Amino acid sequence: MSKPRLHLDADASIKALYEALVARGHDVTRTPTEWMPMDASDEAQLLGATAHGRCIFTFNVRDFLVLAQRYPQHGGIILAAQKSWTLSDLIAALDRLLSETEAADWIGQVRWLNQWRT
Repeated sequence: MSKPRLHLDADASIKALYEALVARGHDVTRTPTEWMPMDASDEAQLLGATAHGRCIFTFNVRDFLVLAQRYPQHGGIILAAQKSWTLSDLIAALDRLLSETEAADWIGQVRWLNQWRT
């Protein structure tokens, strides 16, 4: 059983969030990366994350809900309403999610980060 690998899309690509999750031992990438330019479309980010065996975290709820229907075998989508989160809350919730779930649980799933809020 393996832990989920996470990609932070362009909307959620907060360097401090990325660094905090990596420091906690999680396998995290962020846009931009060698395989994802900063100006990549939402579709390209979802497909790229999926191709790299990663679920994706985004604040872009509306667009990713549409993409989830278009690509039902995506690697997993984690949604959050940006205005309702502080950086420390995001770190804590994503840390819990990445620690408590398995990679296989995420294929084709769309979940709200609120489930892991303390």
